[in-house]
Amino acid sequence: MTFSPGSIAFNLNGAPVTADASPTQRLSSLLREELMVRGTKVGCDAGDCGACTVLLDGEPVCACLVPAIRVAGRDVQTVEGLANGALSALQAAFLDHGAAQCGICTPGFLVAATALLERNPKPSRAQVRDGLGGVLCRCTGYRKIEDAVMSVAHGLPASPTNIAPASGKAIGARVPRLDGMPKVDGRESFGADGFPADALAVAVIRSPYHHATFELGDVDGFRSANPGIVAIFTASDIPGRNLFGTIPQFVDQPALAQSETRFRGEAVAIIAGERAAIIDLDLSAFPVTWHEKPSALDPVQAEASGAPLVHADRKNNLLIAGFVEHGDADAAIAGSAHVATATIETSYVEHAYIEPEAGWAAMDGDTLVIHACTQAPFMDRDDLAPVLGLAPEKVRIVPTATGGGFGSKLDLSVQPLIGLVALKTGRAASLAYTRSESMMSTTKRHPAKMRASIGCDADGRVTGMVFDGAFNTGAYSSFGPTVANRVPVHASGPYLVPHYRATARAVHTNGPNSGAFRGFGVPQCTIIQEALYDDLADRIGIDRLDFRIRNALRDGDRTVTGQKLESGVGITACLEALTPHWVRANSDAIAFNATDGHLRRGVGIASCWYGCGNTSVANPSTIKIGISPDGRVMLHQGAVDIGQGSNTVIAQIAADSLGLPLDTIELVSADTSITPDAGKTSASRQTYITGKAAEKSARSLREQILRVANVSGDAILDIQGSQLVLREGSASRMLELSSLPADADGYVFGAQESYDPPTEPLDAKGQGKPYAVYGYGAQIAELEVDMKLGTIRLVKITAAHDVGRAINPLLVEGQIEGGIAQGIGLALMEEYIPGRTENLHDYLIPTIGDVPPIESILVEVADPEGPAGAKGLGEHVLIPTAPAILNAIRHATGIDIRKVPATPSRVLTAIKEART
Repeated sequence: MTFSPGSIAFNLNGAPVTADASPTQRLSSLLREELMVRGTKVGCDAGDCGACTVLLDGEPVCACLVPAIRVAGRDVQTVEGLANGALSALQAAFLDHGAAQCGICTPGFLVAATALLERNPKPSRAQVRDGLGGVLCRCTGYRKIEDAVMSVAHGLPASPTNIAPASGKAIGARVPRLDGMPKVDGRESFGADGFPADALAVAVIRSPYHHATFELGDVDGFRSANPGIVAIFTASDIPGRNLFGTIPQFVDQPALAQSETRFRGEAVAIIAGERAAIIDLDLSAFPVTWHEKPSALDPVQAEASGAPLVHADRKNNLLIAGFVEHGDADAAIAGSAHVATATIETSYVEHAYIEPEAGWAAMDGDTLVIHACTQAPFMDRDDLAPVLGLAPEKVRIVPTATGGGFGSKLDLSVQPLIGLVALKTGRAASLAYTRSESMMSTTKRHPAKMRASIGCDADGRVTGMVFDGAFNTGAYSSFGPTVANRVPVHASGPYLVPHYRATARAVHTNGPNSGAFRGFGVPQCTIIQEALYDDLADRIGIDRLDFRIRNALRDGDRTVTGQKLESGVGITACLEALTPHWVRANSDAIAFNATDGHLRRGVGIASCWYGCGNTSVANPSTIKIGISPDGRVMLHQGAVDIGQGSNTVIAQIAADSLGLPLDTIELVSADTSITPDAGKTSASRQTYITGKAAEKSARSLREQILRVANVSGDAILDIQGSQLVLREGSASRMLELSSLPADADGYVFGAQESYDPPTEPLDAKGQGKPYAVYGYGAQIAELEVDMKLGTIRLVKITAAHDVGRAINPLLVEGQIEGGIAQGIGLALMEEYIPGRTENLHDYLIPTIGDVPPIESILVEVADPEGPAGAKGLGEHVLIPTAPAILNAIRHATGIDIRKVPATPSRVLTAIKEART
């Protein structure tokens, strides 16, 4: 049955509107595409994520599930309608509590919370969780969202924030994020929010098989048979080198496959057409003939003798192996009083950001301009230009707001496809992946099969460790080399291990590409290392926390790469900060387990360390800052903020280094044409590396001003309109900025500085200085196991993380809570299975009801290399969560989980096996 378009009249945010739409058109599409009300976001088009939540006659609904005809004559309210000239109390509370990070889910939460408080003005926390349970978030960990709603309902204050700290007081202040306003009022523009009205829509033909060859049929006939199609492009239309990849030495993935596809979801053709034509197009009718080929999805299978090669030039399907050796590990373990050995396997984990990949491209003269969600604009530019046969300076990348990334949006996705269409047709081209497209075609966390042995002496001092891991890197390289090289450096944990050998192999399969995902393999190897530490402590009969403190690295110690840690080693401080919580939690567990019930309480602990930035590879950041003739202080901040807070933190560092109040700083956001390269947003590098560049640049600018004014370093700066006032004691001097000559950027004072961490290459045995700064942390997990069902209920997580200096404690807490939520998913529920879990219904991520109370302890052991002593944080916060949870399961039940995640079926199976 077909439905003809017609006029649909309804009230939108209190005003009458009329729109021409098909009766079956989704309300989300009607709002976004016909009425241009784009605060309502689309994350799945299936009612799974809740990002599109709106109020229909006061009741929350998923707009993606509501046909347009159902709203006729009714009232619809979106996030844009929550404010009446000023932010609503909820919107203001979200800002004050740090409840919006990337912001893609924020409209859905605000709308759902508004409905909740209308129904129940004084909800309990449990009722808040129930009321918001239909909206998913991947960034925040939900706790601050819950706190924001409770604060409005019950008048509970947030921890004091400071929206305008004075000069010299920005660092350490709980400043609400500077880019937060558009996240809560619906104005934030993500990858799919800015498509030009006349842009061609792009559809992608993808392989349905893990491995296949194919032939294209009558493509011209298909085009002619479908009015509105403007062009169809295949591999033969790529004007440059049809290969891309995140690491130049390992570029191997075609933008469009030529005749063979190596994983399910690989693109073979793109169709560009008018939007209406593409919406109605039957992609299954596209003329392509597939020939399914044998595939290997498991690294052990792929490494087996005679296994088909995914790439003909990579013997045994080995992409690369990382290796670190220090001392004689075999002899040390052989001579140990106690030895623990385990084999553990982890699964694919999907990034599951709520914003699928999206963007649009257009020609600006002879320059191709890409507007897309990304974590690395300059890397995008340099990777894309050779594919399209352009010089890098003829490609401009303008990042949109990015609705979560966690590593996967470092790789190219839509960029070469929309870029090719714009370049070939001369028209703007737009593409937003569907949820299933996003999940099948983009990178995952590496599944790992790991075996390790650790020995210790009779006093509980670790003597040696051996680690071997096969990491499933999928069909193409992505960040496989980074994972393979980072894991052997970190598999020891933040402990003193005198004898050590670790190997990590990135192995090709026909699975989805595995790439960067918050930790680059370190969360996986930490699971096995921390499990063995629990095993050793139990064998010796000493407390598990004491065992870790006994072996923790300290200032002056050498790591397994031979690097001497001169200062800033904060792992002992983290573990000691947890001691009272550990004592209380274990006491609570003993009391709980004294009752003879089917629930068993367990307490687990795990530690982490993480090198900030690239491993023994240059990764500089550059920051530019200038003062205009009218007194505006412009910070060219190219570090993409994907929710972690770099826009705010970098500005705080710059303000204090320059000596001006934070509210004088104006951001010039990432854009390859106007901001210098601040490097990719990954590897916990932006606060440390870009922050250091901002510190240097701002100090350089301050020194220029002091020289021109001929005053000392003690002078206090103040900007009053176009006048720069410098006060020194009772004397003052004024510079009239409008009278000074401006540079090519239009600044009367300007500075640009870079910072690259002082690392050293690793030798053949992995010895050297891979990182200049490390972050540290430890977490306690308390949980209950249902011995009859195998289900897990988390009771509390306590996290102590050494951040060197908390530039913004509010944002630090948000990072900790969000990382823990992702660690919960890794431990208990997330398992991506190609072809089976390509949506957010079958692939489960933690909801607001899955995340327990989290207590964050900020430890500040300053590292002199970081800006104001700061270290990175983004990855560290995820790493200890899963091993702490798994250790808590062991403590509660006595069972060892050897395949992660610890789903109820696996837990119950292990319990039953332990009883037989």
